[in-house]
Amino acid sequence: MRWTELKDEACPVARGLSVIGDRWTMLVLRDLFLGFRRFEEIQSRLGCARHVLADRLRKLETAGAVERRPYQERPLRHEYRLTEAGKALHPVIVTLVSWAEAHRPAEGGIRLVDRETGAPVRPILVDETTGARITHRSVRAERP
Repeated sequence: MRWTELKDEACPVARGLSVIGDRWTMLVLRDLFLGFRRFEEIQSRLGCARHVLADRLRKLETAGAVERRPYQERPLRHEYRLTEAGKALHPVIVTLVSWAEAHRPAEGGIRLVDRETGAPVRPILVDETTGARITHRSVRAERP
């Protein structure tokens, strides 16, 4: 199966990966969540080739996760803002951070903290309706 064909799959994991399933896209999302919005600053932070970053931003824009907004007219320059669909990816990033810090720790890593109190945050996945914790043992996937 070709990578570009994943977007049409019935499997939601495959469809999700068609948007965010490579390292550069996830790192672009990380930087957008950290507040970096301009192409040059994202490219400088990532150290990736300009065409790679342009491709990933275009892919996120096409998927509706990012929108371009002009911030300068002469010359015309754009910044990239997360849409509501893009902001909905925040739990994916937070979960990945939490997993990596627990299972692939590194010197100088990061910790998640509450913005207001600075208290450490330990994310868990819960069902919105019941508040019950979601684990690999508590749920299963089925077709409707």
